[in-house]
Amino acid sequence: MKLAIVDYGMGNLHSVGKAVERLGYEGIVTGDEARVLAADGVLLPGVGAFGDAMEHLRASGLDAVVRQAAGSGKPLLGICLGMQLLFDESEEHGRNEGLGLLPGRAVRFAGGAGLKVPHMGWNRLEFLQPENPLLAGLEEGHVYFVHSYHVLPGRREDLLAVTDYGHPVTAIVGRGNVYGMQFHPEKSGQLGMALLRNFLALVERRAGSGAGSLRR
Repeated sequence: MKLAIVDYGMGNLHSVGKAVERLGYEGIVTGDEARVLAADGVLLPGVGAFGDAMEHLRASGLDAVVRQAAGSGKPLLGICLGMQLLFDESEEHGRNEGLGLLPGRAVRFAGGAGLKVPHMGWNRLEFLQPENPLLAGLEEGHVYFVHSYHVLPGRREDLLAVTDYGHPVTAIVGRGNVYGMQFHPEKSGQLGMALLRNFLALVERRAGSGAGSLRR
């Protein structure tokens, strides 16, 4: 099984790569189009500002590569900022277009009522679709968040899990072969690693059998 960790200059690549390695898999950190498209699954990490990340992706041509990979049916997982990039747009520092793989937009936390921005720390997940393969066999628990913006999905059925920070906050999304986690699974203890393991199992199954592509 080949797993590509997309390097566009703004990801927490080392920690994600080490987490994949701890689970017994090998992830290739790469910004090369051919390697990403040859992989059986793709991880899109991200830290920093949405607009800067999209600028880096476009400058390298990796925006089109990620879209092509998703369209071909490869399991794709966006992590933290990488999850937000999957959506149509973000209001961070003005309107910025995203990859448009899922409908919705990222907005800033309002704060207030004792809620600090960024939202930082351990919060409990509530599974909305426990039958989804990404959540299979897992129990709700705490994971680690660091973010100032959160996603408002255009379709409720794309929400797999939420957390609470003054209101329900998108934590995990999924449609077809495209998934996203707002938190850092590699920093989220047993539950985070179990979620990452489930994603890698999806990649492994797809590598052996083939799967349908994203249907928006």
